[in-house]
Amino acid sequence: MQLGTCYYPEHWPEAQWEDDARRMAELGLTYVRVGEFAWSRIEPEPGVFTWEWLDRALDVLHAQGLRVVMGTPTATPPKWLIDRHPDILAVDENNQPRRFGSRRHYCFSSTVYREETRRIVTAMAERYGQHPAVAVWQTDNEFGCHNTILSFSACARKRFQGWLEKRYGTVKALNEAWGNVFWSMEYRSFAEIDPPMQAVTETNPSHRLDFRRFSSDMVVEYNRIHLDILRRLSPGRDIHHNYMGCFTEFDHYPVGDDLDIATWDSYPLGFLDQSRYSPEVKRYYLRTGHPDFAGFHHDLYRRVGKGRMWVQEQQPGPVNWAGHNPAPKPGMVRLWTWEGFAHGAEAMNYFRWRQAPFAQEQMHAGLDLPNATPAPVQTEVRQVADEIARLQANGLPRTQQADVALVFDYHAQWVFEAQPQGRNFLYFDTVLEYYTALRELGVSVDIIAPQDSIKGYRAVVMVAQAHVPEALAGELTQEQTPVFIGPRSGSKTVSLCTPENLAPGPLQALLPLQVIQVESLPDGVVEPVLLEGDAAGSVVRWRERVVTELTPLLHFDNGDGALFRHGNAQYLAACVDGDTLRNLLQGFLGQADIDTTVLHKGLRLRRLGNWLFAFNYGQDKVQFAPQGQCLLGSEEILPADLAVWQMDSEA
Repeated sequence: MQLGTCYYPEHWPEAQWEDDARRMAELGLTYVRVGEFAWSRIEPEPGVFTWEWLDRALDVLHAQGLRVVMGTPTATPPKWLIDRHPDILAVDENNQPRRFGSRRHYCFSSTVYREETRRIVTAMAERYGQHPAVAVWQTDNEFGCHNTILSFSACARKRFQGWLEKRYGTVKALNEAWGNVFWSMEYRSFAEIDPPMQAVTETNPSHRLDFRRFSSDMVVEYNRIHLDILRRLSPGRDIHHNYMGCFTEFDHYPVGDDLDIATWDSYPLGFLDQSRYSPEVKRYYLRTGHPDFAGFHHDLYRRVGKGRMWVQEQQPGPVNWAGHNPAPKPGMVRLWTWEGFAHGAEAMNYFRWRQAPFAQEQMHAGLDLPNATPAPVQTEVRQVADEIARLQANGLPRTQQADVALVFDYHAQWVFEAQPQGRNFLYFDTVLEYYTALRELGVSVDIIAPQDSIKGYRAVVMVAQAHVPEALAGELTQEQTPVFIGPRSGSKTVSLCTPENLAPGPLQALLPLQVIQVESLPDGVVEPVLLEGDAAGSVVRWRERVVTELTPLLHFDNGDGALFRHGNAQYLAACVDGDTLRNLLQGFLGQADIDTTVLHKGLRLRRLGNWLFAFNYGQDKVQFAPQGQCLLGSEEILPADLAVWQMDSEA
């Protein structure tokens, strides 16, 4: 449990560095990230390196015992490089280049930029790979931020054609997989295939899905350029990348497989403002953030990091990039920090040390004000540092496997984007709704990838898993693990076609039923589901018509079945509102012998070994008194506060 921050010595007079480093150490910080946006200062002219300033900055930080996270500066190629090689720029779907003037203006497929990346990363690793201050490397910064994963450049077109040939072997196989006989879209060779752009109307959804997969693979390849160099020139140091919240433009799992740690950038208030939650929810959690936003991403990125997770950027005050930017409620930065640790974070790092007085982020708060005086939030950071030191005497616990696994699949998100059918039935939001329902029941959750084993879990929840890998379907059948399956699961083949045996495809080995019709419902349309004639909940957004000999547990208003059970598996043929979903999952978990408790509004629990954390995102104080020794806080948990208990066992 370490604390840290992000620092930009190139932004400040050198005379200020020593005082900054001293105050960081006194505040209880351990890690300091530097370098990830400094290319123009490192190499102001082609081939002319000015390392001396960065050498001195590292020496200053090292003298205070601070450990440096060194970022490779490739998110911000300098102007002279773009002028020399304009084909480095990403190109949007309207065939317009993403020009210089901000950041992330490169194409992952660019051969020239890959070579320039090798050159600058090699130079940095040769200079700092053995530096005693450098403890960790970060590759690039926030892959894909500002909608920069998809590039339609000439280089991307050529690489896409090669990617397709490797995937399908023959153009005949591709035509069959995509169904190109439709609208006379058949190709004679891979060289004829463009990225899906600038068509008169909708392009083939299978084409779009494969372009998503290709673009994701380009990120994996690009990240490996950094890794190959850093592993060779700076061995023994962990390497991470800082992912983002609510971001699904590339598959994070294979990127994470290559790295040592997954880190992510946590901005609860900014993302609440940009979310699709109702105005009422946004008002209620205005200064706390939604109680499941951070927890969901902690659990997701712990899986991406194969068990190792940090927060590289934690919001410490108002941000600058949302439509509205309220300040965190007093106590929330402390709560967010402890919540990260409760979900297994090894380090929680605040963005940034000092608020910038210039350029794009001057309205983004930091731990320091622009005039180099402490922001009020430093009181909360110091409190967390003191609490960590005190609790370490009890021995810090480690994460263990939760009882419940929730499947999350980036490819399923792309299926929904390629062929949505209902504009308000969104994959990411739907999975988050299920996560919320589980946490409202006091359940700790592991997020798993569809390729992961389910062994050891007492229950699995899988919703809108459009393509179900045969291995996952087979393990669910073999293990007989209780599984709750949500709508649209098993509805597509790997090439985005309808399965021959209809949905839920391979899951019919678990549940003998077929989905023969689906319908999407507009916002504001709410229909009942019935239990023996009495209202049992509400259907929203989506419902399916199922044929089966199974006796339904719930019915739609027209008498069709809505919820089915066969053995240990349940299938819900609709989207339902939050209360209905929580009730259905509580019944399912009860049948799996997992204890649940409906928590007070805004209260969330998390087990970490034999520690139990309780976090109050709500507006009321909450009485909560589990059996155990209270290590932090009390049985009365105030709003924006938390408590920690040491339990008798890890169960």
